[in-house]
Amino acid sequence: SGVTGGIPKMIETIARAGVVNNVDGIFIETHFDPKNAKSDGKNMLNLDNLEKLLTNLLEIRRTINKFD
Repeated sequence: SGVTGGIPKMIETIARAGVVNNVDGIFIETHFDPKNAKSDGKNMLNLDNLEKLLTNLLEIRRTINKFD
């Protein structure tokens, strides 16, 4: 059907866990209105929240790099 399920509130937690574990990249599906996205809306981070998340992930990475 092209529709999948997800738990958007877990996006930030999983992304942070990835950065802490030294992943080389993060893939995040975003949309300005996930509820009305044509597919995968339940997997998406609202676009309004992306900048805050990326800033937080960069802060985590910079902190970890201080100890490498």
